[in-house]
Amino acid sequence: MPQFQTPLCQRLGIPHPIFGFSHEPDVVVAIAQAGGFPVLGLARDAPQDIPAIVRDVEQRLAGLPYGIDLMLPAHVPEQADPQSLQAALPPAHVAFVAGLRERFAIQPPSQPSFFTAHARSEALFQAQIDAVLNSQACAVATAIGLRAELIAEAKRRGKLTFSLIGSVRHARKALDMGVDVLVAQGYDAGGHTGTVGTMSLLPQIVEVAQNTPVLAAGGIATGAQVLGSICSGAQGAWLGTLWMAAQENHTPAALLDRLIASSSEDTVISRAHSGKPCRVVRSAWIDAWDEADAPVPLGMPQQQALTGDVFASIHEHNHAQLIYEAAGQSVFGIKARTTVAAQMTLLVAEMHQAWGRVSGFVQ
Repeated sequence: MPQFQTPLCQRLGIPHPIFGFSHEPDVVVAIAQAGGFPVLGLARDAPQDIPAIVRDVEQRLAGLPYGIDLMLPAHVPEQADPQSLQAALPPAHVAFVAGLRERFAIQPPSQPSFFTAHARSEALFQAQIDAVLNSQACAVATAIGLRAELIAEAKRRGKLTFSLIGSVRHARKALDMGVDVLVAQGYDAGGHTGTVGTMSLLPQIVEVAQNTPVLAAGGIATGAQVLGSICSGAQGAWLGTLWMAAQENHTPAALLDRLIASSSEDTVISRAHSGKPCRVVRSAWIDAWDEADAPVPLGMPQQQALTGDVFASIHEHNHAQLIYEAAGQSVFGIKARTTVAAQMTLLVAEMHQAWGRVSGFVQ
């Protein structure tokens, strides 16, 4: 039975070319233990909380390699807090959201969360960067935004640098900054994404990357897709949405039910979550922002200041009608509650099945 080992896998010391992104430490540990390369998303964590999160993950990983992902968009304030942002919100937007709170009987969250206690700003990003650079993670990824200083300092500390990019223009910019690995993230992906589909984007990025490793991301839920990405020139596939079905993700029951019931067509790109185009699984909350009387969502970080308490509340209270999350078109691969180990086993088995099919076509 063949082993699918790319040069990047060998460099990182992982058995499988499967890169798994998750905000949940339990998922990250399970992916590493199953032979993949996990990437811990910390963009939703307060800087003061990051050291403890990282210590816990690293203790449980016991030396297994992992990476950390941050979101560093440009054009945010130097300093910001939810209270000051809320005080300056347009009255029409405040009234619209107040109407939705009443219409859907949304309770206030009972405890603070990142979405209610923090606002994205340059000061927040720098504090997150400092905490991440002090970790033992062997890789640092940026989901939005390219920061030359971060790339240089991460490389100086011996960390591999990854950049999620959605266009050839962004790829060239990342290469000019010395990024070690390009993640070609297509329109199919969950979260903040661009306008080009994964199958169209990947070969373009492989071409411009030349000798720089490329991973494929966006809409990938099967081992056959992972193998197909490698056949297209990638050195592995980056998966995010799929892990929300794992028990290690602690997904709220109502959200898991929505994900299981959803098809690729049930994901939409909306600015209602963060102020930037973000692919999410639809819910009544997301649909409300497309109604005729809905205002245009605000930019980042104002939209979070406007609606962050709602996002926190519908997750805390498991609000079946409203609950949503960033999710890609790969949601078709979520069929039932499972485990990371079972998902990894299935992905590897599907890679071998796909290889067998392809081999049968060769004369």
